[in-house]
Amino acid sequence: MKEIALAAAIAVLLFASACRTSTEAEPDAVHAEPSAPVLAPQPSPSPSSDMPNLQAELLDDRFKDSASPLSSFDFKNFTYPLPRGWQNPDGTDLTLTDGKRVPISKFVTDEMEDDEKAEARATRRIGMSYVTTRYLDMTGDGQDEAIVILKVETTGNAIPQLVYVYEWKDGKPELIWNFRTGDRADGGLKDMRIENTEVGTTVLVLELYGQDRFLLGETETSKITGDEEQLCCPTFFTRTFYKWNGKTFQLQKKRLTYSMADKTQPPQENMIEAIESQNRGKK
Repeated sequence: MKEIALAAAIAVLLFASACRTSTEAEPDAVHAEPSAPVLAPQPSPSPSSDMPNLQAELLDDRFKDSASPLSSFDFKNFTYPLPRGWQNPDGTDLTLTDGKRVPISKFVTDEMEDDEKAEARATRRIGMSYVTTRYLDMTGDGQDEAIVILKVETTGNAIPQLVYVYEWKDGKPELIWNFRTGDRADGGLKDMRIENTEVGTTVLVLELYGQDRFLLGETETSKITGDEEQLCCPTFFTRTFYKWNGKTFQLQKKRLTYSMADKTQPPQENMIEAIESQNRGKK
């Protein structure tokens, strides 16, 4: 009986050893085809320890003078329409006084009566401050327009901005275009200027921080999933081009994403379409 038990134990051990050897060898016997490379946002290099001035280009000395009557208009004491989604609860426009509009925050609690909650919400007001005005012939008609840049006051560090473009008509500024930008590295405004200054060929150059960031209507900017980094310290920016068609500014040419860390690196073109094409190729 002992010999039979011993033989059985040896058989079990041999069987277990064979199974383990087969299992351990299995991964070496499977050769999966390598997947196609996935085009994704470029990894953000580590930002410098110095906090960058993200409004340096907006506040430099370019485009500060003009022969247009707009250059003597007081945009620090003026009323501006608020974009959709950013309006005051009562629908009123935004009026700056000495370049400021202090935000009004009213908190609502569960203990408040319904009429108290409604009154608190109705008295809320968005805050705003004047940043700068630039004068450029953006429409190509030989006359400068005024680009007024305002900063949304969030009571924090965020710097979303509103941009208003005015022409001079019938003795006063007339709004022809406006849009909202994102917050610093998340689609914030870097610079605005023009190229091809001959009448009829003018192109507006708009630069936003982030990868393949461009305007989507008046209130949004495009964003690639995964394009996230420290808001304080962007490492990419996107250059886009727009041309006036008599009613609005239309996107022109290719969208170019530049590295701010490596200025020798060539720009990436139309990253969103490239990513979509790559993803379709994987299906």
